[in-house]
Amino acid sequence: KKKTVSFSTMPNDRKINSTAACISFMLEGCELKKVRSNSRMYSRFFVLDADMRSVRWEPSKKDSEKAKIEIKSVKEVRVGKKTPVLRSNGLSDQFPDECAFSIIYGDNYESLDLVASSADVVSAWVMGLRYLVSYGKHTPAAPGTGHPSLRTSWISSVFDLADLEKSGRIPVSRAVQLIKALNPGMKTSTIELKFKELQKASERPGAEVACDLFVEAYCELCTRPEIFFLLVQFSSNKEYLGLKDLLTFLEVEQGMEGVTEEKCLEIVGKYEPSKEGREKGYLAIDGFTRYLLSSDCSIFDPQHRKVCQDMAQPLSHYYISSAHSACLLEDNFWGRSDISGYISALGLGCRSIELVLWDGPEGEPVVYTSPSAASCVPFRAVVGLIDQHAFAASAYPLILCLVVRCSAAQQRLAAQCLRKTLGEKLYLEPPNPAASYLPSPEQLKGRILIKGKKLPPGCEDSEGEVSDEEEGWELARRLGQEDREGPEGGGPRRLRLSRELSELVSLCQAVPFQDFESSRRGQRYWEMCSFSEVEAGRFANECPAELVSYNKRFLSRVYPSPMRIDASNMNPQDFWKCGCQMVAMNYQTPGLMMDLNAGWFRQNGACGYVLRPAIMREEVSYFSANAKDSLPGVPAQLLHLKVISGQNLPKPKGSGAKGEVVEPYVCAEIHGIPADCAEHRTKTALQSGDNPIFDESLEFQINLPELAVLRFVVLDDDYIGDEFIAQYTIPFECLQPGYRHVPLQSLAGEPLPHATLFVHVAITDRRGGGKGHRRGLAGRRGRRVREYTSTKATGIKAIDEVFRTATQPLREATDLRENVQNALVSFKELCGLTPAANMKQCILTVAAWLLHSDSAPSVTLNLAERYPPMEAQGPIPDLLRKVLTAYETMIQTSRTLIESADAVYAKLIQAQQAG
Repeated sequence: KKKTVSFSTMPNDRKINSTAACISFMLEGCELKKVRSNSRMYSRFFVLDADMRSVRWEPSKKDSEKAKIEIKSVKEVRVGKKTPVLRSNGLSDQFPDECAFSIIYGDNYESLDLVASSADVVSAWVMGLRYLVSYGKHTPAAPGTGHPSLRTSWISSVFDLADLEKSGRIPVSRAVQLIKALNPGMKTSTIELKFKELQKASERPGAEVACDLFVEAYCELCTRPEIFFLLVQFSSNKEYLGLKDLLTFLEVEQGMEGVTEEKCLEIVGKYEPSKEGREKGYLAIDGFTRYLLSSDCSIFDPQHRKVCQDMAQPLSHYYISSAHSACLLEDNFWGRSDISGYISALGLGCRSIELVLWDGPEGEPVVYTSPSAASCVPFRAVVGLIDQHAFAASAYPLILCLVVRCSAAQQRLAAQCLRKTLGEKLYLEPPNPAASYLPSPEQLKGRILIKGKKLPPGCEDSEGEVSDEEEGWELARRLGQEDREGPEGGGPRRLRLSRELSELVSLCQAVPFQDFESSRRGQRYWEMCSFSEVEAGRFANECPAELVSYNKRFLSRVYPSPMRIDASNMNPQDFWKCGCQMVAMNYQTPGLMMDLNAGWFRQNGACGYVLRPAIMREEVSYFSANAKDSLPGVPAQLLHLKVISGQNLPKPKGSGAKGEVVEPYVCAEIHGIPADCAEHRTKTALQSGDNPIFDESLEFQINLPELAVLRFVVLDDDYIGDEFIAQYTIPFECLQPGYRHVPLQSLAGEPLPHATLFVHVAITDRRGGGKGHRRGLAGRRGRRVREYTSTKATGIKAIDEVFRTATQPLREATDLRENVQNALVSFKELCGLTPAANMKQCILTVAAWLLHSDSAPSVTLNLAERYPPMEAQGPIPDLLRKVLTAYETMIQTSRTLIESADAVYAKLIQAQQAG
């Protein structure tokens, strides 16, 4: 991987944490690059006039009166490459998006395009300019003077409560504790250092601090500039969010629906610390920060915290959370069997557990996971434990996979123990031969199914022989424990099975797998096969479509290769993409594979069952997991991820040698079908302390969203090897859009207190069909040949002719959709927004231009009409005319789609039914 170094040009000791700081930075001035329309860049010194009425630059060929922009003529300040000049091809690779900004000014909406040395400098200029544009007409006498702000008076009141002696001073140690209580996660040493600095600067050393110094320390330590910047963007008075501002933020940025002012008042009441703010319905920076960090604003969609999928489909239509050798707490070979492994697996929502039964010394069967394990657990104890904990985390069926390695006599005891202990919970009803699919998880709620071998129907004896191709023999062979009477000539192994145990098996009868053709003809829906990881991997690579098709009706279980003696895990995605329901994981081994498994099963209320994508369940559907690009009938999506900052990142474990310094970077990975797997990393944040700023945008194309998982990994950039700091794994379908905090976890999946990443998430439909280009969204339209969905020939003439009638409607459907998507993107770009923006943001932007315009052109939007027209009253500048034209195109293409869709859809359905 490339090592990247980032230089920040904002002096380190200077934290921009208020509008006043931005304005004083602009009054001093700094060097920015001015971009001309011919794409050439010139370095100029930009400065805000002392009267705060205009921005000037020098040197310039123009006379000094021309080389300036008056604040009152500014219509809008845009961050990023959001004007035609900055988007032009010659430039887009020369500097990152976050270092560019544009000032749109004058009645003709001209743009002054600028590039700064860092994102911090951009933030200072943009925040300061936006403040001055709002307050140009009544600029405050000087920033920071006048009556104390909502925040200052709140912090002072906290200080007064702590000043028990009412002397106007409190001990430094108490001040440190106070700030720590208000900002959990902050290091004591950081706070102490800040007090020392401020005491030294104000020449007031000593063991006590006064109120003004306490307020200053709090503001410098506890203001996150990136959140302050966000607040200023949405606030109508630049100090706090009123109810209307908060409502706009929630609807427009966070994508929340049905937000009311009452809901906003509730949020203010819950998170605003100052009494005055709660009474007046204001959310200031501290309340806003608390809200963004709260679970109400989590990146994980709260709908997925409870069971939210259809649970009435056949069992074979779900992925089932499965454990392999759950009772082993360490690796397979030297591990010790311990009963608590079962409790933790069941507590995590695991719904399939493997039990290997061996002959026990006391004449009672025991569970070893391998004969070398130092201790064994009586089978009776394990069953008792399962009875207690089976449905603690999930009410849906639990499958016990029995692997029998004990004598028929001990099998009888095992069967009696299961019947006696589990009682009514055991599912013993014989399968219904008239049905063609397994019952649903809903129908089997609260039941325990036994997976195992069954005696052949004609066998009347108390025991009989069955073939045995189950896992476990390789291990036994390596330990010299295998049955010496193995068959000569290497045929399939035989096993003596008792009738009592055979009778407990109903819906999950284990049978050997021959080939896909035999299964299609002769396998019954209640019979299931187990595959070793190697065998399943071969099918996944050589015949993925057949494996998907097989798994529509039958359950399949994949178990790890016996070569994994360190109990490492296989990648479950390799088998999920082919529809395999049960991928047995070593729950005791943390790491990437277990993160994927744990993250994946969180999406349906952590109940252990996840419904597979429709493309893998429907009778008539063709899906191959190794597709290289978008899939027929599944709209691809683009994930736009901005990694903004990190909070309270811990040091990597065992990294004493490096001292206090952590130099983190973030890796975002997508795991899914091969076409979706990708990873991008941010720059390394150098010397950043525990709260690094990354400010970097990453983009991923997702072809099968229902199978994609996003994993954030935070690593410490080190010469010797990058060390793991934290991770978080989340299914793509559970992502919430907008500004979100990611709750980081340790390698073992435990939450790390107060450690978070602050990100912005946006998801859009992939534009314009065809392959998603890396330069992607702003690629010139119209150059690319459209890709139309085609049909796959079956080779049966009559069927192919029926499906050929779908070619034309498929083309029409693609055109209708692509035309709307292209028109949408054009409109967004003209508004100066990215394709990830939504309609509300576009309309708000146009409204803001009109408000800041002296000549005040009037534009009406008639919402009473079904297709609302946007019309100008009187003459309007050129850019605004282009925006109105783009809006009209968008409305017209949408109208065409809405009015033609039903007819096109009917033709497609007709062809499919006839087929």
